[in-house]
Amino acid sequence: MALVAGSALLIKIKLFLSLILWINTLALSQGHENPGGQYRYPFIRPASSFSAPPSVSPSVSWKGGSKAYDYIIVGGGTAGCPLAATLSQNFSVLLLERGGTPFANGNVSFLQNFHISLADTSPTSASQVFISTDGVFNSRARILGGGTGINAGFYTRASARYIKRIGWDAKLVKESYPWIEKQIVHRPELVPWQRAIRDSLIEVGISPFNGYTYDHIYGTKIGGTIFDRFGRRHTAAELLATANPDNLHVLVHATVQKIVFDETGKTPRAVGVIFNDENGKQHKAFLSKRSRSEIIVSSGAIGSPQLLLLSGIGPKADLEKLNISVVLDNEFVGKGMVDNPLNTIFIPTNRHIKQSLIQIVGITKLGVYIEASSGFGQSLDSIHWNNGIVSAEIGQLSTIPPKQRSHEAIQEYMKRKRNIPHEAFMGGFILEKIACPQSSGQLTLLNTNVDDNPSVTFNYFSHPDDLARCVDGIRLVEKILKSKHFVNYTQCDKETIEKILNMSVHANVNLIPKHTNDTKALEQFCKDTVITIWHYHGGCHVGKVVSPDYKVLGVKKLRVIDGLDFHRLPRH
Repeated sequence: MALVAGSALLIKIKLFLSLILWINTLALSQGHENPGGQYRYPFIRPASSFSAPPSVSPSVSWKGGSKAYDYIIVGGGTAGCPLAATLSQNFSVLLLERGGTPFANGNVSFLQNFHISLADTSPTSASQVFISTDGVFNSRARILGGGTGINAGFYTRASARYIKRIGWDAKLVKESYPWIEKQIVHRPELVPWQRAIRDSLIEVGISPFNGYTYDHIYGTKIGGTIFDRFGRRHTAAELLATANPDNLHVLVHATVQKIVFDETGKTPRAVGVIFNDENGKQHKAFLSKRSRSEIIVSSGAIGSPQLLLLSGIGPKADLEKLNISVVLDNEFVGKGMVDNPLNTIFIPTNRHIKQSLIQIVGITKLGVYIEASSGFGQSLDSIHWNNGIVSAEIGQLSTIPPKQRSHEAIQEYMKRKRNIPHEAFMGGFILEKIACPQSSGQLTLLNTNVDDNPSVTFNYFSHPDDLARCVDGIRLVEKILKSKHFVNYTQCDKETIEKILNMSVHANVNLIPKHTNDTKALEQFCKDTVITIWHYHGGCHVGKVVSPDYKVLGVKKLRVIDGLDFHRLPRH
């Protein structure tokens, strides 16, 4: 059985990758793991065990470095985990994940610690911070389960319009959704803040109210969540439970350095990968001699193009500058990077607000979405250190003038900062984000170290339509603030709204120069306060870098299944 375009497998994986778990805010987790529970499944092992077969159940045929695989999957995230589970039913699969596991990590596993994990910038966290050249802080998942291990856990399906536009089989798509939903999706229990958002959205005309539904349709709705009623997160890593344990090997802390090619024929052919284990020791894994064996890259919208470039696939001139041997000259690798811009408004209150992440969404015909979060949580065993610059706290960096917000200032700030003050979350956030932004940028390598972040530019609001939609979205938020359902939280007249907007400008965490007290020009407010919602995509577009069935053009036995090949995300 081949992995072919239009198959139930490919549809299932692409949907899981891109449709269900869009992110409000990322959580960075330090990764304190209990050795007794961190692996959960017998086929998950540390990368160092690849050379020396571990002592596992006899049912698991672990042959370490001597084994060749039908499929090698690079990246155990929202695409890699379900892909590995499905392929293992009939083929031998090696899944390589550079991060650890989520199973015994309290900061990853519990909603209560969501804001605490946001603060961790340590090298062992579940997320890797990077700053785009735009001056916006961003993050890359670094844990088995990928973004599902560090996101806000909201679940929704793609719109029917999107499915039709890209040419997928609508019937097959619909049949594929329950495979995910039955395993890890739950119905949220609405907190008062979310109920107020729901009622206000309807009051200002974001209608109809569609109730609790996974469907992506205009109006206001309650979506699914991967947090259960006890506040425990269920990630893509749990989908590995459906795998055939005899055919699947999962290595964590396995950092792939490059893809190995056989270039003796007319067309380069991928034959294996080189990866480092947690101790820095290098290993090689190879494909089997099956005619349809493949390496599948699913390392995220940043990691996947980065790996292609490091492996010699990309713009020839750029590769040669870094002394990377050119396997294939393709000018489009890393081009067309897009991120959905987000602007948030903080609503302070004089009392405790129960913690919530995204539960309600207003899907407007203006091309913007309205969402909300609230409150603060922290368990006794949460991580208290490494609370760096990316923690979602109102007021941080406000003491550093914008022009002085250098990387050195950031590092100094991180050294001084330890615990997040609870009073920073005495209230809630209303979020406005742009759907299907038209502004785009690019990704390029800074060096040949796969552990380092590449240079990424998104060019937020460079397209005038994106900026116009942001202004429409902010005006909509202003109406929500004045709706009767927010009376219990704030009395908002015109003067109060201006104060709130100015506070958002003053407190926003990015490296973009501010124009405080200039909120009458909402265009400037949008530019000054833009942050990310961690939905970046592009970089390896279909038709330019990969074919419609996601095979890398110009080489054999290499496929990319990730958000980087989308021109736009299915529900963004």
